[in-house]
Amino acid sequence: MKKTNKKQIIQREATLDGMMTFSKLENGLRTLDFECCEDVAMEPFIGNFKVQGMPDGNVYLTQKPKRVKGRPLFRDDNSSLSLGRDGIIYFVFRMPEQLVSEVPAQLMRQASAIAQKVLRDLICN
Repeated sequence: MKKTNKKQIIQREATLDGMMTFSKLENGLRTLDFECCEDVAMEPFIGNFKVQGMPDGNVYLTQKPKRVKGRPLFRDDNSSLSLGRDGIIYFVFRMPEQLVSEVPAQLMRQASAIAQKVLRDLICN
């Protein structure tokens, strides 16, 4: 086991021998496969990773933390207002590109409706 200086998290390390295959697909995306040559038993996992392929052939993978989605404070048809874990209030508006002509009117209507809900909430509390 090893402690990191950054977050004081205990890590378990395993060094395995094997063969790594790098590929580039026709669509330009890369794949990397590692085949272990040892007899080991590991817990299977799936995750999102930051991958760094170095010029000398070394590859470093770091798993990204899971995204924690909170419930919106207020919602409308295509928009929501939420408080992020970073203490910042986010207003998100989404609409299909095919409805681009409706965006200005819908954005103004929904932003105004959510602003009124926030104002009512502030007055009541």
